[in-house]
Parts: sequence; structure tokens; C-alpha cells
Amino acid sequence: MSIRQFFLLSSLLLALPALAQAPASATVVSLEQALQAARNNLDVALARNALAAARADIVSANRAPLPVLTAKLSQMDLQNGIGGGNFMTEKRVDKSIGLDWTWERGNKRELRTLSAERAATAAQADLDEIRTQQLLGVQAGFYTLLAAQERLTQVTLIERSAAQLAITAQKRVQAGDLAAQDAARTEIEAQRARSDVQLAELDRQRAALMLWQFTGLPTPPEQLQAQTDWPALTGDMTMANSLDALVDARPDVRAAQARVQSAQAALDNSTALRRSDITWGASYDHYPGTSTALMELRMQMPLQWGYSYQGEIARANAQLAQAQDGLEKIRRQARAELQRLQQEALNTALRARTYETDILPRARKVADGAELAYSKGAMSLTDLLDARRTLRATLLEALTARADYAKAAGAWQLRTQAEAGAPATPPNSAN
Repeated sequence: MSIRQFFLLSSLLLALPALAQAPASATVVSLEQALQAARNNLDVALARNALAAARADIVSANRAPLPVLTAKLSQMDLQNGIGGGNFMTEKRVDKSIGLDWTWERGNKRELRTLSAERAATAAQADLDEIRTQQLLGVQAGFYTLLAAQERLTQVTLIERSAAQLAITAQKRVQAGDLAAQDAARTEIEAQRARSDVQLAELDRQRAALMLWQFTGLPTPPEQLQAQTDWPALTGDMTMANSLDALVDARPDVRAAQARVQSAQAALDNSTALRRSDITWGASYDHYPGTSTALMELRMQMPLQWGYSYQGEIARANAQLAQAQDGLEKIRRQARAELQRLQQEALNTALRARTYETDILPRARKVADGAELAYSKGAMSLTDLLDARRTLRATLLEALTARADYAKAAGAWQLRTQAEAGAPATPPNSAN
């Protein structure tokens, strides 16, 4: 197979990847389908259940202490007896029923509820962050699988070309036109190419399994096939909002801010413990022989002698400081990540464009010229093999550069559009 034929077949297979790579039982998945599956995978479901639990805590916190009903029997004379007659109306037993209710002072209920509400807000932001992380993972996994598929196509074509060269070399040896040493070299190249195909197939299987784990699609991982959906090499990485606005809009930052507010409410609630709660109570007594209608009124409150909840307040202060430090740390990490993603997207776009417009066309031209020269006897087998190795390496490097750009551009888009409130959509495609 000549270099020209190799490129014609390569172009056909890359234009129709599903026909070239996918077996009859394969399921082709688009990027949007993979992203949609990631929005409801098991990790997102776990975060959603954590949010439901946090919202239930609000219901638990937003209630006053329940009243306490008390019923008792007292004044039973064990020495002289309690007399005869009806137990409820004549026996000398003090029968009492009462009700007690605690009055929370210092806005404890409001502060307790506010702390739970802020914790639920943090859980909602955690859910958004988990979902974003899953989208990032699925997008990277999708392009990893797509690159592995096209890498398998490339090395398969190279293996066929190497095998054809080895067959031709054996025929030339039999005709006395080529040395056996050179024919052995072509056979070695063919065997190396077959090994590369096996390695590429293993990489494709690994990539399919990783994407399947993120998405949980019903399709078995060995049948999973990524649809060709490369993003266009635009290199447009402008920010829709300022960097500070993007940082503040990130769900992990919003979660940290909500935890600071929750910790502040918890501190205020701990401070409010210094105002003692008062328990009011009343009871109705029935004691035959003395009176059948006795009323008792009572009031209870703790006496804070020697202790004013210093431990609870100190712990709440420490947790507030911890939440504030955590917020600052997450802010710095978010800013650094956004700057890194922008630089990675710009640099990978430049590298991929350089390979596509400059390096790869020149490598193809050199290889085509080497093939022509070898066919006319103007080039040695060593030089031809070197030209083919250079082309192979350049093809795979160009594919890697394209995959790196797709991952970087997708991560940048998810981390800017999604945080700014826009829907997270895949980058513009260039099939």
C-alpha cells in the first residue's frame, strides 16, 4: 500500500468513524448524551440525597420545644392506708395532671433554623459542584475515547501499510531484487505495527470503561462508541464576566460562603445560650378529703452559676474561623484553576492548530516524497522507514494535541458558562 493510498483510506475512515471502527453491535454515543447521563449518575444521586437530608434538618430546627404532659399519683399513706371507696373519687390519693412548656429566649429557634437553612444552601451548592465535576469527567472521558478510537484507526492503517510493504519485500527477495536483510527489517516493522494495534485497542477499551463508569449508560462498555464530535479550533477563551465574578459564582465557593453563614448563625445561637430558657407549668390536683380542685403553677429555669457556656461558644468560634479559612482557600484554588484552564485552552489550541496547518501537512508531504523516491530506486529502505515512522509519530501527536485542546476547551467552557449562569453546552463541533 502506498502512502497516497494510505492517506485516501485514512481520510475515508476518519470521515465515517462509525463505519470504520464500530462493530455491528456498538452503540454510538454523542457528547450531549454522555453529559446528560452524567447529570444523573450515582455521585449526583448521593449529593441529591445529602441535600434532601439537609432540607429535613430545617424542618427539625424550625420548631419550638414540645409541651410535656405529666400525670402522677402522690400522697399515698402507706402506714394508715388510703381508705375505701372508689379509687378516682374517694380514696385518699392525690391525683394530678399537668402541662409544662419551655420558652426559648434569645431567638434560639430563629438562629437554629437559619443555621440549618445555610447548611442546606451549602448542600445545594455541593450538588451543583458534584454535577459540574461529573460533567468535567465525562467530557474528558468522551474525548479520551474518541482519541483512542481514531488512534486505533490510524495505527490499523499503518499496520496494513507495513504488512503490505513486508509482503512486497518478500516477493522482491524471491525475485532477487532485494536483500534478505532488508526484507527482515520490513517484517520487524510489520510486527511492531501489529503490537501497536493491540496496544491501541487496549487503550480504547480502557477509555470506554472509564466513560461508562461516569455515565452509567445501559450499554456495556465494550460496545460503547464515541461519536466524532471534535470542537472547532477557535481559540476564543474570553471571559463572559470578570474573574472575581466567575470565582464567586462557582458552586464550591458558594458552598463555602454558605458554610461561613451557617457557622455564624451557630455562633450566635451558642451565645444565646447565656439567656436561660424558662419552663412554665400548671397542674390540676384532685385529693379527696382535702379538696377535689387544686391548682399548681410553677416556673423553672437553670441557674448559670460558674458556667456560661464558654465551651460551646469557643467551639462555635473555632468552627466559624475554620469555615472562613476554608472559604479563603477555596477562593484561591478557584481563581488559580480558572487561570490555569484559560492558559491550557489557549496553549492547546495553538498547538493543535500548528499541527493541523503546518506540521502534519509537511510530514505527509515528506512521506509521500519518500514513497515516490523509494519506488523509483532513488531512496534506501532505511530512509523510507524513517519517513514512515516520522509520519506515524506526527499523526499520533496531532491527534493527541486535538484531544488535549478538546478537553481544555470543554473544561474552560463548563467552568465559565456554567458558573456564570448559562447552560453548560458542549463546545462548537467540527466533525
